[in-house]
Formats: sequence, structure tokens, C-alpha cells
Amino acid sequence: MEKISSAKLAEILDCSYTGKPCEISEISTDSRKISAQTLFIALKGERFDAHDFVADVIAGGCPLAVVEHTIEGISGEHLLVVKDTLEAYGKIGAYNRSLFKGKVIGLTGSSGKTTTKEEIAFLLSKFAKTYATTGNHNNAVGVPQSLCEMDMSAEYAVIEMGMSAKGEISYLTNLVKPDIAVVTNVYPMHIEFFDSFEGIAYAKAEIFEGLKANGTAIINEDTNFADILEKQALIHTSDILKFGKKNHPTDNFTTQESGEHFLYNAWCALTVVKALGLDVEEAAGFIKDFGALDGRGKHHLLKLSNGGTYTLIDDSYSGQPEAMKLAIRALDNTKTSGRKIVVLGKMAELGTTSQAQHQEIGKLLATTSIDIVIGVCPEMKDMLSQLPNDKQQYYFENKDGIAEFLLNKLLQNNDTVLIKGARYSSKMYQVTEELLKQGIKE
Repeated sequence: MEKISSAKLAEILDCSYTGKPCEISEISTDSRKISAQTLFIALKGERFDAHDFVADVIAGGCPLAVVEHTIEGISGEHLLVVKDTLEAYGKIGAYNRSLFKGKVIGLTGSSGKTTTKEEIAFLLSKFAKTYATTGNHNNAVGVPQSLCEMDMSAEYAVIEMGMSAKGEISYLTNLVKPDIAVVTNVYPMHIEFFDSFEGIAYAKAEIFEGLKANGTAIINEDTNFADILEKQALIHTSDILKFGKKNHPTDNFTTQESGEHFLYNAWCALTVVKALGLDVEEAAGFIKDFGALDGRGKHHLLKLSNGGTYTLIDDSYSGQPEAMKLAIRALDNTKTSGRKIVVLGKMAELGTTSQAQHQEIGKLLATTSIDIVIGVCPEMKDMLSQLPNDKQQYYFENKDGIAEFLLNKLLQNNDTVLIKGARYSSKMYQVTEELLKQGIKE
């Protein structure tokens, strides 16, 4: 980030400061990561309050802390007292973004946005220095962090924004102020927090509210409620680009992984390239070098103890219904000499639609060439109930023992196994971790 004076910080945060003038060159919310140029922001969560560590960071040499109240034993010259430290973090991030001279691409969507963000950044980096959100730091804490950590010498910055409720994207996009705002897709993710599926589309479309003057909106024209996205985008800009099966920059590329969703990711990334006036055909030539991310469809060829090999498809980061369907269809269409196996954990945040959504996955599986289905967590009993008797199936109450079962009792040479499920409630990623730990990469 750009260096910022204590006086300017007080101005941005609309608070008083009585201490000695100093300059800040980095922001931290982690009390273990501070220096003599760090501004510490004392955030509060459900299970922690960083105000408890303010005395330690000041004693450790940190010159300033943003807090919501005075701290016993700490002089006011070390404190910037605000009403809400999270809001203050956002204000500082927005200020740093305002100093960025390059183009900012803001991105949201129900599924695949982190992979698409990485693919956009990968392609743009072939033309100029590019910065992107680290991992999936896309919420009210992660977006300010991304803005504060921006490489100010870059020509492009790709910032991911996520949400689980109405109004969250609106807040974030007004911090980011994107030159290009992208919605990758609209699926019934977090639907238990909305009155209707349609409400999710309006919430995603909030990203267009932050568009800078003469900004560009990019929309997946094949997604649910694409008409709503376009209508909402038109309120803020007349420059709208679309991508989809009938409308994409080029067919001249090859993806490393099979599956329709990887095509959409590429089409989206190439549309951003087009919006920036860069060479789309040149960019398309680099797509073959972009691989799936860990937990998001990455393939691993692993050895079995008996000397055979199997392919592990690690799609364990999330288990949202539409993404699960896409992953199943991709495996179904995969050509392989071995068996096709899925290990599926529960899907979360589906509200009253949960049973029907799990049953729908089972109905889809019943029509595929997938040989073996393993359901994990009680909700997956509804999925298994839709399978025909001749399709081999197993049930586990939780993730315990699944890796051992796969390695010692089920997997055979040339098998392909897909692992997917809600990250925190099914913990399928831990099954993947165990398989990678025990397997020897080919």
C-alpha cells in the first residue's frame, strides 16, 4: 500500500489524533504480524476481540491501533478511536484503492468465482503486471485487506467479492469502485438467507452500483436471471458485454480440465481481456497453461499400494448444488478405462429446499455412467434414495474412515474418484488431504 500519515488516517476515519506524527506503510489485523510501520486494526468477532491484544502490539513497537474504545494503560497517542473498526478497515482500503492508477476488475458470482478470478489474473499477467485477491478473501474483512495490500505498481487488479445476504455486495463494490464489474453466474447459493431465488440475482447485481464512470459490466448471458443482471447493470452503465455458449470471444483455446464450467470460466476471462482492449487471440493461447486450483477440480494421479494408479479429482472446497451437478456431469463425460466414483458430502445453507436439492442430485446420478456413489452425512440419504438398486452405493455418517475405505477396500487401478461437499459442514477436504498424504503422486 501507499504510505499514509497519521494525520491523513485521522481524516479518513473522521476521528481525532493527539500523538506524534508518524507514517504507516502496512495494515494488520493479526497481532502477531506487526512492525514499527504497522497500523493495527482491532476487529471483533463472535469468538474473539482483538482489543485484548492492543497493549501487546503497542509494547511490541506498533505505533498506532484503530480501536472502538480506549485501552487501559495505553496512551491516547497510540490510538485512533472509531465507532466501528470493521467499517474503518473498509474506509482505509477504499482510500488506498483511490490511489491506484491501474484498472480494477471486480468480480462476484455464486460458483467458481475464485477460479475465474485466478484465470483472469493469469491472462492479464501475460500483458502487464497484475495484482489479485489472495485466496478467497472476498468478504467485509477480506476485501479491505485486498485493497490495502494492492501492488500499486500493477496495471491491473482483480478483486473478488462474495456475499451471503442482500446489501453485502453493495457495500463491498463501493469500496472497490471497479472499472469492470463481472457476474459469473447466479445459483441458489445461501438461499436460506433469501426470500426467493430471484433475490440472489438482485444481490449479485449490486456489484454494478460501484462501477466507475464509463465502466463496463460483464454478464454470463446463460445464467439464471441474466435478464435481471442486465436490467440492473443498465442503471449504472450502457457498456455491457456478455459471454455464453452463443456469444464468446473465441473458440480457439483448450482447457486443461474437462467440463462446461471450465469453458465458462475461460469465456469470462477472455471477455475481460476484450473489455480492456487487449489481444483476445493471444490470451486464448495461454488458457491451456491454466490449471484447476486445489479444492476446485484439480486432478491428481496417485499410486495405490498394490502398484496401480487412480485419479483423484479434488473438488472439495464447496458443495453448492449447481456446482455439484457440473462436477458430476464432467465426470460422467470423462473417457476412462476404469470405474467412475463419487464421494459426496452434504450441501449446506439450502433452507427448506434441502431435501429436494439432495434428491435432485440423486436423480442426476441415476442417469449417469458413474459406477459407485458414496454419500456422506445424513442429508445424503435423500440423495442415495434416488439411485437404482444396480448402482453400487455406500453411506457414511461423516468423513471418518472414508479415506481408509477407499484405499484399502474400494479403489482399483485406473479408477477416477471425485470428492465434493460443503467445506465446513461435511469436511470432505479432509478426506482429500488424507488421500494426498497417503498417495504417492505419479
